[in-house]
Amino acid sequence: MSMSHLRKAALGLLCALSIGPLQAKTLVFCSEGSPESLNPQLVTTTTGMNAARPMFNNLVEFRPGSTELTPGLAETWSVSPDGLEYTFRLRAGVRFQENAAFKPTRAMNADDVMFSFLRQWKEDHPYHRVSGGGYDYFKDLGMPSVVAGVEKVDERTVRFRLTRPNAPFLASMAMPFNVVHSAEYADAMMRAGTPEQVDLAPIGTGPFAFVSLQRDVMVRFRAFADHWAGRPPVDQLVFSVTPNPAVRLTKLRAGECHVMAFPNPADAARIKGDPALRLLQQEGLNIGYMSLNVTMRPFDDPRVRRAISMAVDKAAIVEAVYAGAGVPAKNPIPPTLWSYNDEIRDYPYDLAAAQRLLVEAGYPEGFETDLWYMPVSRPYNPNGRRIAEMIQSDLAKIGVRLRLVTEEWGTYRTKLQEGAAPMALFGWTGDNGDPDNFLNILLGCTSARPGGNNIPKWCDPAYDGLITRAEASLDQAERRALYREAQVIAKNQAPWVPIAHSVVFMATRKEVTGFVMDPLGRHIFTGVDLAP
Repeated sequence: MSMSHLRKAALGLLCALSIGPLQAKTLVFCSEGSPESLNPQLVTTTTGMNAARPMFNNLVEFRPGSTELTPGLAETWSVSPDGLEYTFRLRAGVRFQENAAFKPTRAMNADDVMFSFLRQWKEDHPYHRVSGGGYDYFKDLGMPSVVAGVEKVDERTVRFRLTRPNAPFLASMAMPFNVVHSAEYADAMMRAGTPEQVDLAPIGTGPFAFVSLQRDVMVRFRAFADHWAGRPPVDQLVFSVTPNPAVRLTKLRAGECHVMAFPNPADAARIKGDPALRLLQQEGLNIGYMSLNVTMRPFDDPRVRRAISMAVDKAAIVEAVYAGAGVPAKNPIPPTLWSYNDEIRDYPYDLAAAQRLLVEAGYPEGFETDLWYMPVSRPYNPNGRRIAEMIQSDLAKIGVRLRLVTEEWGTYRTKLQEGAAPMALFGWTGDNGDPDNFLNILLGCTSARPGGNNIPKWCDPAYDGLITRAEASLDQAERRALYREAQVIAKNQAPWVPIAHSVVFMATRKEVTGFVMDPLGRHIFTGVDLAP
């Protein structure tokens, strides 16, 4: 079947699933992109993690709408006084979902936790190379060096031993890459010679079970009646993949979806004025930025990077593209996050000073290079093409001639992580509310490796020493001081041009109840219902 026929079939299905009378209550979410994988261990994007979220649980979880931790599959946990041991006591009787290929015979236990963690950690684990997983998030957080060992104490108790104190460790255990899979399912699929089914047709302990995936069209789930926290109010959940925000809004207004991700900021007033819709918004825990790849000339020279920073009119970009729903950025972390250093002065928009720096660096006539721009909209970058065009116009004034390049989203992300782009627009939404999730994951030396989330591949020993000390400290005041000092180095070395922190919008139909926005960029449908 052709893609056009697939899309027509999907539209017909979505219309059937939408707001008309149904025996089964179906909630349709217009998502912004197609997931790279349905196993969150294998992805690093919010889109991929959110598509997997309905199916899985973690030992500890973030309370919806907050960065506060709450019990998940572990009913209790304890931390040793030296911060080197974390012991989790598992809930009794938690059931896994089933599918056509497998029906679980036992409740979730310590073996499942061990399997889920060891698969990512140990290169000799039978599942480590299944589905070509790089476990990039696991590695970017330094888990292989942070964890000294993990042991099954008994059927319902698991203990992690660390090599050093790690302040974000508990929050890291609540992140999507640390969900709990079924070891029994994995063993059965390995015996059957189809181990990749664990990732293609996953089962977990979450509130919704996987039904089907049509790549770039939709993901379908059904309510899991035996979920340990209770059955969800709706019977079916559908993620309708709709990359264009204008199309998402059209479908929301037509009743083809009930919740939509990330409307254009310029459409906020229109949504507010529609009596059938509800606009949700909150200040985002995010950063949109332009990366300057320090492994490529001329960006190996900090003078060139500073010149680029001085030549980009961020205020004009925010006004034109973010429609008043953003603020110019100067640091790698948002101002809502503790340890933000507001004393740092941003590089001024100063074309003459930028030109002098280029002359000093040996580029009096400027240079040519590529600027990669995102092919999808995100709150931190609502229109990658438009931002790229504005930067292209800005830099032409100092002789920097840009060719604009893009790729399909999955390829784009992969190539940036591999270090292929000299200049690139990218961004980040915080996953756990800790500064480490920005300053370490995005700019630390560990994640500067090929495949890591340090897109400029910048590794500064002084900077890395500060964030490593901060990560190992259990004193928040000390961590705050270290992170503030690290931001000074990042500003001076300029591996990024921080562009904006945005307000995040979501929209729902009025009949949707129980949906809340989340500061960590999660789309959570556990308690969401549709009023009659």
